[in-house]
Amino acid sequence: MFPYFVTMKDTPKHQGLRKKLVQTLERKGIANPEVLKAIGYIPRHLFMDSGFLDHAYVDKAFPIAADQTISQPYTVARQTELLDLKRGDTVLEIGTGSGYQTAVLLEMGMQVYSIERQHELFKITKRFLPKLGYRAKKLVFGDGYKGLPETAPYDGIIVTAGAPYVPKPLLAQLKVGGKLVIPVGEHSQIMTVFNRASPTNFEKEEFGEFRFVPLLEDKN
Repeated sequence: MFPYFVTMKDTPKHQGLRKKLVQTLERKGIANPEVLKAIGYIPRHLFMDSGFLDHAYVDKAFPIAADQTISQPYTVARQTELLDLKRGDTVLEIGTGSGYQTAVLLEMGMQVYSIERQHELFKITKRFLPKLGYRAKKLVFGDGYKGLPETAPYDGIIVTAGAPYVPKPLLAQLKVGGKLVIPVGEHSQIMTVFNRASPTNFEKEEFGEFRFVPLLEDKN
């Protein structure tokens, strides 16, 4: 079970592997320099079980605690890029998981609110992120389908698990001009972006097929 931050270090070897990962992401079409910079800086190996350390900078998803996964770096980069946010913007993350996506958003200067519905993961990640110097505005154990209305509206909302449908509370918690980035589907998902063009109008775009663990309800 991650994390292994007590004994592990970030070595020049790890830094070199991250540089190669960034080059891989660039070849796959990731162009946002702030996204690439964050992924090139954050020690992904610290977010993973020691059994996967040799693969930490391969562009693949890997298992973590509570039968969840740490997302493929390309997926993290693509979702972050689609959010199209700037430093200081507020973002709600649905599915804290290992905290890797959270760290990317924080490294980019976002004000991050995050919800996790697996209590084991929530406890681990809430302790772990500050050890690396990453402090979200709020980490919550709860049902991501409901969002976090008490700190809404948000400049962006990112969902890091597969949703069989688009939760209406998440759309309602977006600012006008804000974007919801959500993978929608049962067995595989279509990466979907909803832009809130006005209080009552949403524009929808789709960005290809991905695979995520399912977004579960009523876990708190």
